[in-house]
This record gives sequence, C-alpha cells and structure tokens, in this order.
Amino acid sequence: MTYADILRPTLKRQALLYDISLVLGGSLLLALLAQLEILLPFSPVPITGQTLGVLLLGALLGRWRGSLAILAYITEGVAGLPVFAGAAAGPVVLFGPTAGYIFGFVIAAFLIGMLAEKGWDRKVWTASAMMIIGTAIIYLCGMVWLANFVPADKILMSGVIPFLPGAMIKIALATLLLPAGWKFLGRDK
Repeated sequence: MTYADILRPTLKRQALLYDISLVLGGSLLLALLAQLEILLPFSPVPITGQTLGVLLLGALLGRWRGSLAILAYITEGVAGLPVFAGAAAGPVVLFGPTAGYIFGFVIAAFLIGMLAEKGWDRKVWTASAMMIIGTAIIYLCGMVWLANFVPADKILMSGVIPFLPGAMIKIALATLLLPAGWKFLGRDK
C-alpha cells in the first residue's frame, strides 16, 4: 500500500478516474519542479527539482502510477508543452545531454514505487536506502547518456559531483517526510 492507495475508491470507474488524476497531477508536479533550474557554466545538465519529484512520485503513487506520471511528463514535453527544465519542449530534448536522466526517472520511479509498496517508505533507514537507490539509478542512466556529449574524464564533474549536495538534501527531505506521514496516519507498522 502507498499513500495514494489510502484514498483510492473501490468502484472501478471512480478508481480509474482517481488513478488518471494522480498520474496527470504527478506529471504536472514534475513539470513545476523542472522549472526550479540552476544552470552550471561547466555542465550541460542543470540543477533542478525534478529528482525530488521523481523520488516522491514513486513513493507516493507506487510503481505503476509513479512511472506512468513520469511517462506522461515525457509525453507532454515531446508533444511540445514546455515542461522540461528551463521550459524546454519537443523531442529534441530526448536526444540532448539530459535525456539519460529523464529516462532514468521512469526506472527510478518504478523501483522506488515497488519498494514503497513493500513498506520501505515507513521506516527512516529503509526509506533512505530506497531514495539513495532511486537517485543512483537516475545518475547512472544520466552518466551513460551524457558520455555522448562530454569527454569521459569530465562525466563525473559534469553530471554527478555538483549535484550531490542537492541530492543529499532531497534524499533527506523525502526520507523524513515519508515515514513521518505514515506515523501521523497511524499506519507506520
């Protein structure tokens, strides 16, 4: 069970509308967080709020709704809506230096959602491990693709190291919020 499952209606039609609303709402949240952007002069990859969104969407919505929210976000961007970082849009983004991170979002949300469904988001240590694993997946996918744009000896400095302080803050935030929410709801066991 995830947070999204708590209020999910039991009637099929209502449940489907609920799920669609969460997926679209999740994609919009990710689009908003993408606009929190800090450009780095030495990297083609900006610092954004997207990874926090991915971590939370996976945990809050579960593997299917979370990864579908990311896929909806990607679809919106490819269709021309200015949802990518810096209000970028269009399929060209999926061939640019940040594409690996974007596709890593889907994998990370799915895995985080799967772990959250198993209760990993209810305790600080497992929630932390879940967030670290999700972040590592995003960075790994990002680095593999970034290698097409940056010399091999510059990949870590262009695509990982400058992002680690922010990643630690995002991981800590998600790690503290998720178990606290379950405790508040009385469902932390």
